[in-house]
Amino acid sequence: MTRISPRHPRYASLKVRARLARAARSGLVVPEGLIAQGRGEAFDYLLGERSTPSARRAARIAAASIRAAERPVLSVNGNVAALAAPEIARLLRALPNLRVEVNLFHRTEARVRAVARHLSRAGIDPVLGLHPTARLAHLPSDRARIDADGIARADLCVIPLEDGDRAEALHRAGKRVIAIDLNPFSRTAQRADLAVVDELSRALRNITRAAGSRPTALGPVRPSVFLHEARAAIRRRLPSGPPRTRRSRRAVRPPR
Repeated sequence: MTRISPRHPRYASLKVRARLARAARSGLVVPEGLIAQGRGEAFDYLLGERSTPSARRAARIAAASIRAAERPVLSVNGNVAALAAPEIARLLRALPNLRVEVNLFHRTEARVRAVARHLSRAGIDPVLGLHPTARLAHLPSDRARIDADGIARADLCVIPLEDGDRAEALHRAGKRVIAIDLNPFSRTAQRADLAVVDELSRALRNITRAAGSRPTALGPVRPSVFLHEARAAIRRRLPSGPPRTRRSRRAVRPPR
């Protein structure tokens, strides 16, 4: 395996890629998950690879919302398990009312067991969703299969790295939805009651820290505010025009 130097400017990103590649070889992550990770990484680059003030504020509200919920459930797919199992375990210690359920788009029994085993090794117990006995309406895929004791009864669902169809279906089912999504333009972020626009591990660490501090008073939350602020952060990092070079300062005459 290629050794990644800590001095490499893309060290953190390359470490994540290597971890996902290993998870793909083991069957924990599917190839489609690698494509999804690349898309998210592009948005993280645009955001400066850091938690923005807006994302940290959303994380504080997320922690307070989970604490106040009666039956909150965190939905975990293969990418989430591979990227952030230790962070999820720490979050559960900070918010013990939160439960974890495996939910996969590319679902096989072998993959479900692999994800559950990976979570268990990180100290996460119990893991729901191994034998789903309920269904989420308005979803034609295997993601509709949910645990009767988990997402089916949840009043709040935390959905990291989720797809828009499922975010919509959960919302239609009357559940409050907290999304963790690096893309502020995604349907998932737009359909959620609260979107934490941040990289998964950073977002979970911020929510865990907020859960351990003085509780935040819950007031009215306008989901669009956090999306607007994330888009503004991206715009501030984009150049206002094409790079100016010595050659481009002069008009180029067409050949005669």
